[in-house]
Amino acid sequence: MSTTSTLTGTVLRPDDPGYDAERRGFQAARAHRPDLVVVASSPADVRAAVNHARDRGLDLAIQSSGHGLAAPLDGGLLISTRRMRTVTVDPVTRRARVEAGATWGDVVAAAAPRGLAPLSGSSPGVGVVGYLLGGGFGLLGRTFGFAADRIGRVEGVTTSGEAVELDHLPKDGTVVTAVEVELVELTEVWGGSLALEVTPAVLDGWAAWSADLPEEVTTGISLVPFPDDPALPPPFRGRHIAMITVAATADVDGLVGSLRELAPALHQRLGWLPVAESHTIHHDPTEPEPYAGDARLLRTLDGDGLRAIPALTGPSAPVPSVVEVRRLGGAYTRGRTVPAAFREAEYLLRAITIVDGPDEAAARALHRNLFRPFAADDLGRAWSFAYGLTAPN
Repeated sequence: MSTTSTLTGTVLRPDDPGYDAERRGFQAARAHRPDLVVVASSPADVRAAVNHARDRGLDLAIQSSGHGLAAPLDGGLLISTRRMRTVTVDPVTRRARVEAGATWGDVVAAAAPRGLAPLSGSSPGVGVVGYLLGGGFGLLGRTFGFAADRIGRVEGVTTSGEAVELDHLPKDGTVVTAVEVELVELTEVWGGSLALEVTPAVLDGWAAWSADLPEEVTTGISLVPFPDDPALPPPFRGRHIAMITVAATADVDGLVGSLRELAPALHQRLGWLPVAESHTIHHDPTEPEPYAGDARLLRTLDGDGLRAIPALTGPSAPVPSVVEVRRLGGAYTRGRTVPAAFREAEYLLRAITIVDGPDEAAARALHRNLFRPFAADDLGRAWSFAYGLTAPN
């Protein structure tokens, strides 16, 4: 009898065509190296794979998009859910049933024609389940709160092979096969981005501007070091650029006017967008990259620490990195299912560094130095953005 006779779905071994493509995810700095990959297309395939791994004492991992991979599987069995992408929208109850391999882009595409939208994040390519497990810091989070609070039902398979339905995301080893989420009535988002050169005045100005915003506005500032590459537009080439993002449920052009006075705009695009195009506000990468990331939840934003960031991470720094500060507060403070630190934090500070092999050690050292000035206000790590780090049990 074959050692894989109990498995259903497509089963791949290291020498099989398609094995490498299936084991790799968006996080290109690391990848699973399982003995077996089960490409699941149904909950039955997932259940069979869980039973197979348990009965044979195999380590087990699950992957959909692979954006936040922390500890790669070495040997064992990997369940790939990326073929399970069916999204069903009920316009009456304003809920969507989402299979485990679906991305937020899939949900937006299914909901938008019905005048509805999920509480998705900045990137349409991120998997729904992984995002929800991290709480769900959304594009309009200050208005609608954490996406995890909008979960209605979770379907899954326990480690004993039992199919279950829950009213919350599991805290144990249960493998999620589908999740039901509440949608909001929304057809357009007012927002976009404003690009300014990084200066102390710009950093202080955004911090002051964002401190007292109404809840209908969600904002962040990303400090992006651009290389001196002739392929880049001249205004960005070799410069450190502050990309200020704004997403709102109302026209807030009047509020944004003071940001335009901070420095000459190198680029700006602000206005009404269809929900289906709201991901263009952040312009997150769409192709896999090797990266390391970390993030901290902050009670307040230390001004001296904010002004110290450019010297550590700019184009001429030893380890150039993208740093983003997101304004939290608003509806986030009313979170029901997330840890207390998520509700209490007023800012999220995150760093992403492109790495290749040994460079990751330098990236981690940079992240520690970056976060050190904010230690007095540090409420803990935001694991959704801690790429390549393993959460404690």
